Amino acid sequence: MSSVPLEPTPALRCRPLLMRVQATRPAFLGVTLFACLIGLAVAHGSGVAIDGLKAGLTIFFALVAHAGINVLNDYYDARSGADAANEERLFPFTGGSRFIQNGVLSEAETGRLGFGLLAAVVPAGLWLAWSSAPGLVLIGLAGLFLGWAYTAPPLALVCRGLGELAVAAGWLIVVVGTDFVQRGGFSLVPAIAGLSYALLVAAILFINEFPDRRGDEAAGKRTLVVRLGPHSAKWAYLGLILLAYGWLVLMVGQNVLPRGAAAAALTLIFSFRAARYLLIHASEPVELAPALKLTIVAANLHGLVLAATLAFGRWPGALS
Repeated sequence: MSSVPLEPTPALRCRPLLMRVQATRPAFLGVTLFACLIGLAVAHGSGVAIDGLKAGLTIFFALVAHAGINVLNDYYDARSGADAANEERLFPFTGGSRFIQNGVLSEAETGRLGFGLLAAVVPAGLWLAWSSAPGLVLIGLAGLFLGWAYTAPPLALVCRGLGELAVAAGWLIVVVGTDFVQRGGFSLVPAIAGLSYALLVAAILFINEFPDRRGDEAAGKRTLVVRLGPHSAKWAYLGLILLAYGWLVLMVGQNVLPRGAAAAALTLIFSFRAARYLLIHASEPVELAPALKLTIVAANLHGLVLAATLAFGRWPGALS
């Protein structure tokens, strides 16, 4: 029996709530949870008393925002034809949720769900800004803008080869925003502490573009992998993960982050195994599933270990 998850079918329409939850791709929301935990860990490590209610609301609505962005990405990829043209997808990792292509939701229903989820975030964000500081509004707007502009025309950042940059910036904003809610002001510390994680989240997007390359190219979606070609892009992927781990080690070595945070660099074992698969099979989408899984494991485990060591490690005090 195949262990590959089955794509969704119209039978899901009989269970409307489950259908809408699954349309958000909940299995991939963990990267936002860990970004929030890193932000909370930085605030705690900096001596800020954590407000449990604010922390819970921040995490919940950050996940809602991510869910909405996932749905809107499906909506705009359906409108562009990118997902329909994707014959080499590795479900559930690439090629979208397949809800539109398989007749589970229409384009219009998907668009309403995505925008509805983002709209639900606004009142919570305004309340958190009122209870912390007005600057949170700017952080929230920047995050929502990047999420929308990632696939939505006319910007469609991923189509311009800027998807990885947008993703890294977006998840760094989650770290900074979570810290901001607790701290009540801007700080450079969460950006420094969260950059390695944000880059590893961007690596998930980057490696997912390899199986999608031909479909994206056919639909005019000129991602970074389409622009570089698989043989050059695989070295760029390796450079991205080296930058992530190099940044973390540098910040620990420069006595900016707790020494214990270096433990998060041990996840390079998974990242390098993923890179090894990619270097060998960059032009063979069917062989890349292990690399996609390892990249996801590396990012999530890195976020978990980093959050724990930042929360409970001994900070040098240089920037706290």
